[in-house]
Amino acid sequence: MTLARQFAAYSEWRSQLSVALEAFRNWLTENELSDAQTDLRIAQLLERLREDRLHVAFVAEFSRGKSELINAIFFAEYGNRMLPSTAGRTTMCPTELMYDPGKPPSIELLPIQTRESNVSISEYKRFPDEWKVVPLDTTSPESMQDKLRSVSDVARVSPEIAEKLGFAASSKETASIRIAEDGMVEIPRWRHAIINFPHPLLQQGLVILDTPGLNAIGTEPELTLSLLPNAHAVLFILAADTGVTQSDMAIWHEHIGKPGGRKKGRIVVLNKIDGLWDELKTEKEINAEISKQVNSCAWTLDLPANQIFPVSAQKALVAKINADGALLKRSRLSDLELALSEELIPAKQEIVHDNTAAEFSDINLRMRSLLESRLAGLREQLGELTELRGKNKGVVEYMMGKVRVEKEEFESGLQRYYAVRSVFSQLTNRLFGHLGLDALRTLTAATRETMSEATFSKTLSEAMKKFFTVSRTNLNKSDVEISEILTMMEAIYKKFSVEHGLKLGAPTGFSLIRYQKEIDRLEYWCDTHLNTMFKLMTQEKNKVTRKFFEEIALQVKRAFERANRDAEIWLKAVMAPMETQVREHQIQLKRRLESIKRIHQATDTLEDRINELEHVENQLLAQLRSISQVGQRVQRLLHKPISPRSVRSVA
Repeated sequence: MTLARQFAAYSEWRSQLSVALEAFRNWLTENELSDAQTDLRIAQLLERLREDRLHVAFVAEFSRGKSELINAIFFAEYGNRMLPSTAGRTTMCPTELMYDPGKPPSIELLPIQTRESNVSISEYKRFPDEWKVVPLDTTSPESMQDKLRSVSDVARVSPEIAEKLGFAASSKETASIRIAEDGMVEIPRWRHAIINFPHPLLQQGLVILDTPGLNAIGTEPELTLSLLPNAHAVLFILAADTGVTQSDMAIWHEHIGKPGGRKKGRIVVLNKIDGLWDELKTEKEINAEISKQVNSCAWTLDLPANQIFPVSAQKALVAKINADGALLKRSRLSDLELALSEELIPAKQEIVHDNTAAEFSDINLRMRSLLESRLAGLREQLGELTELRGKNKGVVEYMMGKVRVEKEEFESGLQRYYAVRSVFSQLTNRLFGHLGLDALRTLTAATRETMSEATFSKTLSEAMKKFFTVSRTNLNKSDVEISEILTMMEAIYKKFSVEHGLKLGAPTGFSLIRYQKEIDRLEYWCDTHLNTMFKLMTQEKNKVTRKFFEEIALQVKRAFERANRDAEIWLKAVMAPMETQVREHQIQLKRRLESIKRIHQATDTLEDRINELEHVENQLLAQLRSISQVGQRVQRLLHKPISPRSVRSVA
């Protein structure tokens, strides 16, 4: 099965999960069980599923066949090349292929001159006026191909301007940016391109990142700080005729195969094996030569040979368009697609499962506990009324007094609940004292002041190290506060469950470890790309300072923003079951007391009230059966493996 079919199956699974969650939310509303907090939590789950994207990055030096490989894997069923693929450089700037239904089909191009501002690409995405927009006519393949060539545009500038924009020019023949005879330099016209195109795969959430080689990767830190590390799969493409070149090695060691980097979803592709198809050699000899090149690349990159996939992207594309099974088999693309399918899609499904399962299970458990609590309260009330059959007025008065005492004891116990809320509020304030953005802003301002006033490289280096040390310390202190909140809530959950019969399970846990790892990753990047003796000695102090804050500190800020958002969601989730159960228990006690009062006052008969409660009991039992059904549907989908069968065609 092709990766396209597998991805279509994944998209259908995600859609089915959204439908099931929506049905669960509607059921809660119809049965008057939902509240603002629960509705918000389900809405956030649905929003995450809607915004879910599968990011696949293609990384290589120029002329390795990246664009042709993208065409062969994802767009062959379109019947033509979507991306331009010719000899030489075809992609001069990082290019994202995606689909946003809120925008018309187009190419958005960010001018290369924006590098002078040192503002990140993601920041520029907030300002559409900064981008040149080229409309795409999706009804005309010829027109589209012509417009898509704009990502290959170049500009001729002086070596000084090229240097200012991050392109080191040289007159050597081996230089990637060469000074021409007239003294001018060719550089990319655009800094970044976004192709918004309604192809079925892109509509389903696929995002493809096409990178233009070492020179562009090295001058666009956001690629290495954010886009590449966060990609679910990175395909590193080599050429079969050249093997691993020096520039290939530089990309591999710095950006893909570096120590401590992410290993999952990192795949090496040995492209253009059709160049080794020699009509004067037997098939066995050709395969032996391909195997020799695979083994050589594996040895050079220090990888097992089975992690390198020899393919011919160009022949695979032709074979798919012409339905030539023999040529497709010889191109070996199916082996690569199978590896991607078996590793990429299940890994992505696991991420979605992990992000959804715990949250949904907590909501589902809380709603079931609420119904079970109502049922327990009703049965207690029903038992009390049943005992009153044939009893005199004095017994009714005794029962009324008993419930009143129980109600007063619970309300007295509520003082402990209000005290917990007060301590919870204090601990929350302490947590955000460390984790909050105010603390980070204070740290950033102090670091900026130190670096701006520094006269020695050592001061700059120490300021950067201190920034990460304090950031990490704040995360560690936040984790301590989270543990204290969790310990307190576990104790109070248990106490209220024992003393008042509240149905409270264990509170949901939470950890900041993913953000601690992100800080470690960013510090490693800083230590290897900016905070080095060579950089500090050769670059101006102002340039180092600007790059640190506009590239690295910005990524740290985003990590803290995500941590704050996740912590706020967890804090609401950990207190919600307690609030719901306390409120429900109060209501049940009030109803029991009112019911006995009505019987005492003879405003209705005992039997009528018992019949009424039995009817409500049946309704609650039916609701419990019903919530099990709608909840189990979501649970089954969460654990359902991706299957390509019965998936609609992606073409």
